[in-house]
Amino acid sequence: MALSKVNPNFVSQLGRRNLIINGAMQVEQRGAYTITTTGSPEYGGPDRFHVWSYTSGEEVIAEISKSTVGGTPTGFANTYRFDVTTAESSVAAAEAVVVAQYIEAQNCQHLEYGTSDAKAVTVSFWIKTPITGTYCFFLQNDDGDRIQVKEYTVSSADTWEKKIITIPGDTAGTINNDTGRGLWCGWVLMAGTDRHGSKDAWRTTGADYATSNQVNAVNSTANNIYFTGIQLEVGDTATPFEHLSYAEELATCYRYFRAQQYYKAGALPWANSGGGWGGMFFLHPVEMRASPTITQTAVPSYSNVLGGDGPNGQNGYSTNVNVNTSGDQFGFKLQNNASGSTIYAVSSRLQFNAEL
Repeated sequence: MALSKVNPNFVSQLGRRNLIINGAMQVEQRGAYTITTTGSPEYGGPDRFHVWSYTSGEEVIAEISKSTVGGTPTGFANTYRFDVTTAESSVAAAEAVVVAQYIEAQNCQHLEYGTSDAKAVTVSFWIKTPITGTYCFFLQNDDGDRIQVKEYTVSSADTWEKKIITIPGDTAGTINNDTGRGLWCGWVLMAGTDRHGSKDAWRTTGADYATSNQVNAVNSTANNIYFTGIQLEVGDTATPFEHLSYAEELATCYRYFRAQQYYKAGALPWANSGGGWGGMFFLHPVEMRASPTITQTAVPSYSNVLGGDGPNGQNGYSTNVNVNTSGDQFGFKLQNNASGSTIYAVSSRLQFNAEL
């Protein structure tokens, strides 16, 4: 029996291609938020994406959210929405606003940066914006202190357009094989003159994330900028977007951030005899990138058998359970700090942050 042939173009598409996580904007654990232009990555809206901004004088303020307000291109149900609420009409030299995502270094090893075999990558995405003209995208390699800036053009206002940009491999750079920052992918919305630099070649990283042709897309409170279908893959050709199930995307996002309500009730080991803590260890559903920063986003509600909503039917609440921050990337502890008491139930809303 003759064996059928395998299309080599199909083979190149097997396996996970997209280095971007949550490129279809399916997951939004934090909810909408308002940027404060701190000069540090600010997370909110669709998971894994952040805004890096620096402003002086007038201050850009925008609400970031997962949205369908501006419609979506065919095949996508959600978008990243950048809604300008305080505009910047006169751009100072040091100012910049960037929508971006970090890619973990150990996930970039197949790019072979720093060798003669360094691989080209292609980014493809959909954008809708009221400001036409030249925009900039950059790829920055933190370990090698290297960056390349590319320009692309938005031709029609408030119209979904697909953009495809290819960036050659960096033979002079390096990406460490660790859990740190490998690549920084950035979509520039505004950049002052101090942020302008050359394009189309790898160079030493400065503060130069755009060219002098970059438009100011945040010059009016009427501006809403949308992204979706973001994909970064090896090679000089953009393949169809790699759609993942919501469950797959959520599990991948959990490595970097997780928000969850914990509730346990019944005969639990919450007793504290006075010499130490009583509590319970919880495992994360996936190993996090690093030991996370743990934040309690709501006051925990729980009951004490000796004086609360326990089997004795008494009504009352205690304040003795807290998060033990000695957890690691594998799990964490909730503990009872009240000497001699037994906690019957615990409920707490927690956030675990191990972003790059």
